Amino acid sequence: MIDSDGFRANVGILLCNQNGKLFWARRAGMEAWQFPQGGINVNETAETAMYRELKEEIGLLPEHVEIIASTDDWLRYWLPKQFIRYNTSPICIGQKQIWYLLRLLVDESHVKLDNSSKPEFDNWCWIDYWDPVRQVVAFKRHVYEKALKELAPYIFPDVI
Repeated sequence: MIDSDGFRANVGILLCNQNGKLFWARRAGMEAWQFPQGGINVNETAETAMYRELKEEIGLLPEHVEIIASTDDWLRYWLPKQFIRYNTSPICIGQKQIWYLLRLLVDESHVKLDNSSKPEFDNWCWIDYWDPVRQVVAFKRHVYEKALKELAPYIFPDVI
């Protein structure tokens, strides 16, 4: 779903383990690492899209996680010009995302990256909470920082 401003509705997923580390995944065939994310389909809520993406991208089911929190509003990023497909209608200039903070309730062996015919990711690891801001591709950096700042108090209530 692309809105009238050209932003595609999307969800982002911050999956944490019991130690407060975050799930960090490498895009298949690339050296680009990111959090799981994906588009919201027509007639789908953000939460429904999040669970669908969770299953498609990393093989986890709703009973494998607990929703801790989500961002209060859309967080937006603009695509670099070389990634904009000007020959499509409507033109997508970026993404607007609702971010979910989830806690893994089961053993990490439940994570399956090959849950679809074209896997999104080919490797993953647990990463310190703030490291993704420095490691993600530059055009997503400010959204990652906003999402992490907004959701940090739910994992680190005594620090923030």
